[in-house]
Order: sequence, then structure tokens, then C-alpha cells
Amino acid sequence: MQQLANDTGLSLTVCHYPTGASKWNPIEHRLFSQISRNWAGTPLRSLPLMRSLIRGTTTKTGLTVDAVLDTTAYNKAIKVTTQEMAALNIRRRRLCPDLNYTIRPNKSGSN
Repeated sequence: MQQLANDTGLSLTVCHYPTGASKWNPIEHRLFSQISRNWAGTPLRSLPLMRSLIRGTTTKTGLTVDAVLDTTAYNKAIKVTTQEMAALNIRRRRLCPDLNYTIRPNKSGSN
């Protein structure tokens, strides 16, 4: 994110939901209840079938959904070094500072 802030010149504010609190996410409520309703009673036997059911989800108010299968293999348990953390131009918020922060561009534009 620091590199993105440097490249764009924008400050990036991040606000995470705490672990286990995604049930309070209004987008998830609006989206997943409609998806569940759309595929109710259908055996979910393949990823293409699941994607087509998700993509076929719409609401009366105009919500449409897209789904893409991400086949990227992601590295696990990557540790951020002390030097990498020190290089961040980060400002933590008073409320839940580990979950709410802004990353600003470095003045030099470097990592």
C-alpha cells in the first residue's frame, strides 16, 4: 500500500472490520442474503455452477453481482520486518489503531 500511495500521491485510509465482525458489514448483508436466496435448493457441485448462480443474482433495486475464480497461489505467514514497518508513512487512528490507519505518500516517493 505504501508503494501505491507513493505512485499515486494519494493518502490511503484503511478501516478493517475486527475479526468475527463481518456480520455487521452492510454490503455482505445485502449481497450474501440475495446470493443464498438465488441458489437455495441447488446442489453446489462445481465451481462453474456456483459462479453462474452468483452471477445470476439480482434484486428489485438493481443490485447485480459478478464472480471471478481467483486461482492465484498466495504465500502464507509472510512476516513484515521491522525495517519495512519503519519505512511506512502510517498514521494510526485513535479508535482501534490496529484496524484504522492512513498510509500517506513518502515525501521522497520511495518505499
